Amino acid sequence: MAKFELKLPKMGESVAEATITNWLKNVGDSIAMDEAVLEIATDKVDSEVPSEVSGILIEQLFGKDDVVKVGQTIAIIETEGGSVEIAQSESVVTPSVVEVQKTIEVAKEAVAPADFKTSDKFFSPLVKNIATAEGISISELESISGSGKDGRVTKEDILKFVENRKSGAGSQPVVVSAPVSQPETRNSQPATQAVPVSVNGGDEIIEMDRMRKLISGYMVASIQTSAHVQSFIEVDVTNIVKWRDRVKNAFEKREGEKLTYTPIFMEAVAKAIKDFPGINISVDGDYIIKRKNINLGMAAALPNGNLIVPVIKNADQLNLVGMAKAVNDLGNRAKAGKLKPDDTQGGTYTVTNVGTFGSVFGTPIINQPQVGILALGAIRKVPAVIETPEGDFIGIRQKMFLSHSYDHRVVDGALGGSFVKRVAEYLEAFDVNREY
Repeated sequence: MAKFELKLPKMGESVAEATITNWLKNVGDSIAMDEAVLEIATDKVDSEVPSEVSGILIEQLFGKDDVVKVGQTIAIIETEGGSVEIAQSESVVTPSVVEVQKTIEVAKEAVAPADFKTSDKFFSPLVKNIATAEGISISELESISGSGKDGRVTKEDILKFVENRKSGAGSQPVVVSAPVSQPETRNSQPATQAVPVSVNGGDEIIEMDRMRKLISGYMVASIQTSAHVQSFIEVDVTNIVKWRDRVKNAFEKREGEKLTYTPIFMEAVAKAIKDFPGINISVDGDYIIKRKNINLGMAAALPNGNLIVPVIKNADQLNLVGMAKAVNDLGNRAKAGKLKPDDTQGGTYTVTNVGTFGSVFGTPIINQPQVGILALGAIRKVPAVIETPEGDFIGIRQKMFLSHSYDHRVVDGALGGSFVKRVAEYLEAFDVNREY
């Protein structure tokens, strides 16, 4: 028998570590070559780690939610035939670590959660969760005098109880009195208070999944980092709609790819960035970094409601066919959860299609550390004034809005407005007789 070290593989130039989200194989399980052993997650992408050999999993060196560096050994697989030496590394679990882990497990078992089924009193799911987390027994919980309706224990009641217990005030019943309203003076400013969330027996508390927590953090950080400003422009895309209707079937038959509007828009954005390279930058403290490559991110909604932004590298070097293939490939793999960590790295500008969900326009949040993002609105048939040498007349045209959010710290209104106008000009000048 021989032993093989399963290491965390390299997942892209900018990915140095990953979090273990789930072990698909347990110690003692048989593993076939190329079979997935565990699931991992980077900042944006979840993926699987397959085995390079077949054998028996004999050791897991890390647990769920542990962060592992690229190249670290994460498991040991026992194989048949040739000898494979196990290199000693910091990731190998030592006997002392095993003893500590056993002690932790024993301590966890000693703190049994409160059995709420033995109580005749009603407690909301939020109060139950807090009680379990703080190790509050059912008798202690029942001793709290609730300030809620019918004497129910509220979030404020139990938090006050926890605070008193930690400060040594003892497990005395806590009564939260109603606040006394003070007369308001002319120059007084209202105090900022957290808005209480009412939770009753009919409500459901759902913890955010890992990706939603990351998205939430990114969005708040972006708003706090960049000075968001928006510019909007309406675009006549009648020629594009006519051209696509005419060639989409032949395109799919020849190229084996569906032709959507997205690659057409991406092509126009890449051209406009070449004209205005001041959009293709990022900010690092007091320094501006001019990006050499034009890597377009395309925000995509996942079936579970989360968001991901795969990146089309060197988008300005692709023709329309190449752009369509890149868009379809990334879009399909995003929906199937097959994106690789490197697929979401290195973006320099992002495009999001809010029109997919019927929105006319939107005000998207910048994908840091970029300085701009373009939202594509829904294409609609609208009455419009058409100018001709013979005079103006009213006609039905296909139009859409482009919404450009940009970082006003480094992108002024002239540049932000000129860029989105140039995108519109490329789209309106689209040749309806163009060959693909």
